[in-house]
Amino acid sequence: MPLVRMFQLLVNPRAGWRAVRDADYSTLGAFLGHTVPLALIPPICGYIGTTTRGWNLGTGQAVRLTAESAGRISFFYYFGLLVAALSVAWAIHWMANTYGAKQSFSRALALASMTATPLFLVGFAQLAPELWLNLVLGLPALAWTVALFFTGVPIMLEIPEERGFLLSCAVLAFGLVALVAMIVTTVLLWGAGFAPSFVS
Repeated sequence: MPLVRMFQLLVNPRAGWRAVRDADYSTLGAFLGHTVPLALIPPICGYIGTTTRGWNLGTGQAVRLTAESAGRISFFYYFGLLVAALSVAWAIHWMANTYGAKQSFSRALALASMTATPLFLVGFAQLAPELWLNLVLGLPALAWTVALFFTGVPIMLEIPEERGFLLSCAVLAFGLVALVAMIVTTVLLWGAGFAPSFVS
């Protein structure tokens, strides 16, 4: 996705979504051109932040992860982001028929991927992995992502706004279930020996 179009999507969502819709991205174009490169930002910044700077728990000494542990977590983090984008795209495509939108999977993937742009970009905050900073920057990014999604669904799927609102709510409910599934998977992986290792 060209940077100009991504900037337009962030500052003028309605015009940005119409430009994305008219560009008619292929599945590979949306995935390889947008999701794959932008999803690298949070894991790479998280790796750098947790291994070099660390975070402070009020004890005066920074807590840092070992390079091996941070690398393993970053790999699963990146894989999880890609799976999440594909899963949300599948949910959009699957639910769209119920709301009278018969669109291709590539359009659903473009919608899911480009909606997540603020969350991908706020990944730069993980260079300084302090909880307060990530909350201050992450919550507005999450709100902007939800607003982008609610704006984009009726435009991208070419359905009336009231049906777009209902579809958006249904997909968000799916996303919350997927989030809980990811948390459970993380707990299971930690229990299976993939827990983080800290620099002593």
